[in-house]
Amino acid sequence: MAELLGIGILMGLGGTVAMDLWALLLARLGVSPFPNWAMPGRWVGHMPVLFHNDIGSVDPVRGELALGWALHYGVGVSYGVLWALLGGAAWLAEPTFLPVWLFSIFTIAAGWFLLQPGMGLGWAASKTPAPWKTRGFGLLAHTVFGLGMWAVALVL
Repeated sequence: MAELLGIGILMGLGGTVAMDLWALLLARLGVSPFPNWAMPGRWVGHMPVLFHNDIGSVDPVRGELALGWALHYGVGVSYGVLWALLGGAAWLAEPTFLPVWLFSIFTIAAGWFLLQPGMGLGWAASKTPAPWKTRGFGLLAHTVFGLGMWAVALVL
């Protein structure tokens, strides 16, 4: 069990780093801005209130950028551990991409149905200027997250 947890932590870190490198590439190419992790940090800082009309108009919280990064990596590591437990030793012995990819796509549900509406962006970014573009970039980012987790599993 401890080995599964350790591998899961590494997979979650690898997936999250891959996602961040992807976001950095898109930002450098001028395709989309790099995520502002201060806003999710502000959202967490105002809990237990889960839903806001516009997180940008809510009072800032001390250390919100660091809090947002901690949330981002904490969630990524949690997903890595969850996948290691779900996939188990059999999957880890012979990691294949399809199952971890399907899992990584499923994880976008938390963003679409908790984080985005919680920050005032609507269900699945429905209140953003280009909801389908936002959803598409999210699906791509979660695919990269899955690729990162799979790559780490292959190396371990």
